[in-house]
Amino acid sequence: MSIKSKTRHSFTVKLEREDDGRWIAEIPKLPGVMAYGATKQEAMRCARAIALRTLADSVEQGNTPPSIAHLFDYGVARR
Repeated sequence: MSIKSKTRHSFTVKLEREDDGRWIAEIPKLPGVMAYGATKQEAMRCARAIALRTLADSVEQGNTPPSIAHLFDYGVARR
């Protein structure tokens, strides 16, 4: 069974259920970002955490990430 879920930000999370009952969540736009969980929610939570670590790593390497306001779908305070 395969389920695609559009998250609140710009990354699509692809969910699949393994034969052993575990769920795997993958973010195709971020190569290597995938995680297993006992539930869909756990797999998605872990994949999102890995995605944030991947984006932080990219920033440390000098790349520009997507807009944080867009990524998390909330406004950023301005001075």
